Amino acid sequence: MARGSRIPGALALVAGMTAASLAAPTAPPAQAAPPGAKDVTAVLFEWDFEDVARECTDRLGPAGYGFVQVSPPQEHIQGPQWWTSYQPVSYRIAGRLGDRGQFRDMVNACHGAGVKVVVDAVVNHMTAGSGTGTGGSSYSHYDYPGTYSGWDMDDCRTDISDYGDRHQVQHCELLGLADLDTGESHVRDRIAGYLNDLLSLGVDGFRIDAAKHIPAGDLSAVRSRLSDPGIYFKQEVIRGAGEPVTPEEYTGVGDVQEFQYGRDLKRVFQNERLAYLSNFGEGWGYLDDAKAGVFVDNHDTERNGETLNYKNGADYTLANVFMLAWPYGAPDVHSGYEWSDKDAGPPNGGQVNACWQDGWKCQHAWPEIASMVGFRNTTRGEPVTGWWDNGNDLIAFGRGSKGHVVINHEGSSVTRSYDSELPAGTYCDVQSGTPVTVDGNGWFTATLGPDTALALHTGARDC
Repeated sequence: MARGSRIPGALALVAGMTAASLAAPTAPPAQAAPPGAKDVTAVLFEWDFEDVARECTDRLGPAGYGFVQVSPPQEHIQGPQWWTSYQPVSYRIAGRLGDRGQFRDMVNACHGAGVKVVVDAVVNHMTAGSGTGTGGSSYSHYDYPGTYSGWDMDDCRTDISDYGDRHQVQHCELLGLADLDTGESHVRDRIAGYLNDLLSLGVDGFRIDAAKHIPAGDLSAVRSRLSDPGIYFKQEVIRGAGEPVTPEEYTGVGDVQEFQYGRDLKRVFQNERLAYLSNFGEGWGYLDDAKAGVFVDNHDTERNGETLNYKNGADYTLANVFMLAWPYGAPDVHSGYEWSDKDAGPPNGGQVNACWQDGWKCQHAWPEIASMVGFRNTTRGEPVTGWWDNGNDLIAFGRGSKGHVVINHEGSSVTRSYDSELPAGTYCDVQSGTPVTVDGNGWFTATLGPDTALALHTGARDC
């Protein structure tokens, strides 16, 4: 949940369908990146659990996604808006997206498809008001029977007004939400109990919402209480210019989402030159590659305008293609739904009858994006080789001898030859589904239309 907040579609498809770290307790060894050879996460924002299970089986597993991230599963305040999911009432699995049994079945189904499950965990705060939760629990602003009482909340009970004040950021209230005193042992135990319950159901990792508002030492203490302290952690720490709380403080706890990555992609794809991307990543002042979680957009930034979103046509689609081809960070592919009202909740309460119906955008399944997951898996560990650009918006680069990508963000078609390290033979361009011949010296010739890409890799030889 970001401060103050709270398709183009597949190009052809949509056209056809319309500084210093805080002192902290010794942390357990952090896994710097998702384990295994598949590091792409499909973020199925506000999908109900039954439909996540189906999608793991039907699309995510076959496409090669390593992870699926699900929206917060805990009981939350009532209301149709998406952000109600981010105001916990209790830690029971009783939100609008499904119950405990449906959640367990989803985890099992995804595992059966070779897809690991990451949960968006809301542990910084509770609610901003009083009422009855989605699971029937009564609550008031600082009293959550059976979970927390007023004694478990931070003493500062006013909204954060100055993001240049570390104490305010980490101890006052975010948008009126009751702020948990994560420095207390009891609160740490309670949060860890919730996460351990999810682990008992087979969950493989967590995205820690609003981590910037929790001192890194407190998160480290919570992690040390987990049944599997080495579980994958991805933390939401929004980088703000001149702010005292920085993403670098949290890298000892786990991965950290690099928000500047998506912001810069928007600027480059809309107003600058793709040629500038030749050293994208750490060379731009970002987190270390092994600690970074990256995205073109997420549920907050697609709404607040910080990044590209599904409304941005080819800029958006090609930015996702680039992210999946470029070896920096562990990428999230956001998959949400159409919105005009930025508060609007999911269509059908989270039920997805079919992709590209009822407003569901299913970006993870757009052919241009889904095809790049296999490219990334095949080229994992390979360096960038043979970068070439025309000084403007046509770029090409290899991933060693395993793959080669060309992106044409110019306004007209381009025909030319490209020098790769690919072995000689015929390859299938996974973007267009057409064969491309690479000669004995690694050269191939291709014509790319405006705002299209080409991607060849050794795992796709036949069309």
